[in-house]
Amino acid sequence: MATLKMLAIDLGASSGRGMVGKFDGKKISLEEIHRFPNGPVNLNGSLYWDILRTFGEIKSAIHNCAMSDNKDIKSMAIDTWGVDYGLLDKDGKLLENPYCYRDSRTADGIMEELFKIIPKKDLYKITGTQFLNFNTIYQLYSLVKYRPGALSEAKDMLFIPDLLKYFLTGVKQTEYTVASTSQMLDAEKRDWAYDIIEKLGIPKHILGKIVEPGTVCGELLPQISEEIGGISPKVINTASHDTAAAVVAVPSQKEDFVYISSGTWSLMGRELSEPSTGELSYKYDITNEGGAERKIRFLKNIMGLWIEQESRRQWQRQGEDVSFNDLSDAAVAAEPLKCLINPDDIMFQAPGNMPRRIQEYCERTGQYVPQTKGEIVRCIFDSLALCYRRTVESLDDITGKKAPYINIVGGGTKEEPLCRFTADACGRPVYTGPVEATALGNIAVQAIASGEIANVREAREVIANSFEIKYFEPRNTAMWDEGYAKFLKLLEK
Repeated sequence: MATLKMLAIDLGASSGRGMVGKFDGKKISLEEIHRFPNGPVNLNGSLYWDILRTFGEIKSAIHNCAMSDNKDIKSMAIDTWGVDYGLLDKDGKLLENPYCYRDSRTADGIMEELFKIIPKKDLYKITGTQFLNFNTIYQLYSLVKYRPGALSEAKDMLFIPDLLKYFLTGVKQTEYTVASTSQMLDAEKRDWAYDIIEKLGIPKHILGKIVEPGTVCGELLPQISEEIGGISPKVINTASHDTAAAVVAVPSQKEDFVYISSGTWSLMGRELSEPSTGELSYKYDITNEGGAERKIRFLKNIMGLWIEQESRRQWQRQGEDVSFNDLSDAAVAAEPLKCLINPDDIMFQAPGNMPRRIQEYCERTGQYVPQTKGEIVRCIFDSLALCYRRTVESLDDITGKKAPYINIVGGGTKEEPLCRFTADACGRPVYTGPVEATALGNIAVQAIASGEIANVREAREVIANSFEIKYFEPRNTAMWDEGYAKFLKLLEK
């Protein structure tokens, strides 16, 4: 077959990339053709996404294809983070820049206010979604309570990848995997939970028809095609939530694997055929989000490497330009399990002086207070590895099956010390790779949509044969057992 070329726009909370995927019938290769910084903008005390600049960067990525030997790309697709959205008026105009999920408007009390209308347990039984204060349902409910005028002008709500596809094509669609992050879907029906939405006063008409990954969104608008160099790849709905894309790229041929999509966030879970919303799932607060081929991503959102990334940014603000490799080396040299944090404590959610917050947490909980960069990063790595153990044991408990190994994919696989600590802490082998999991999953769904790859299972086999996979055998497990007991006591405080 002729090589099939596809463009993946992969947007994270700190950077975005344009990646051309090339499939020759046996293997997929990736070529980065554009990279740009991304991040929230603080304006008058609120955090927004600069969505128009992001759209301009996407056009630059397509233009770079048009000006190179990638001008024959057949399709393109966009994946991003979840929960955030834009509102359009009756004329299809964007009403305001989308808020960033780290904005403080949902941090204090909004969840508790909502639970007075819909009890927490009832909400979980229907949606099966982990309780995170930035979920779309709480963002919209904050508008109902404090800015109802913003909703009264809105005709459509589009999640970030759907909004960007609308800018490109003029077509309004709501893709299933990203919609499933909202805590507004009925997990069983895979459609909007209209009863909940109505009770909260959220206007139902702003919610669009949900479409599946792999469906066609549309063609580029003529003015867009002309602006970017005359090419017009078909725009596809990939698994638009970046974690859903990453899960497509997990290179496992077995069905009982546990995955960690590791990056700014760590998303750890299993793939299920049907949602699990029973007592144990509620107790452990595991989310049921949508995946490709109508699978359920049964996972836990864990704060992830955001804590290290924000610590590094703080040191850079103080004039200390230190690399991630330097920080990893310093962490490995530091004493293990000397102090721990709960990575999911809300104090670590917002941007700011993360090293100081870690020190304050350790002081408040009666632990050794880390002083050096190496001690602080070692504290982060150890705490994440133990958080992964707690999560995988929760998944084992709910499903009644012990997962034999863990697959880690995504940019976090570059942090090899954390991958090794995860194997040690969890007492089971860890496979790592590919690094570019979200872009690969995005590309794989496009290849499936084109008919060149049969299904997700075949896509995983292709990816496993295309990229290096590393292996870590557990060791020093007794030391980590002691650390885990300490970690569990810490969570009780």
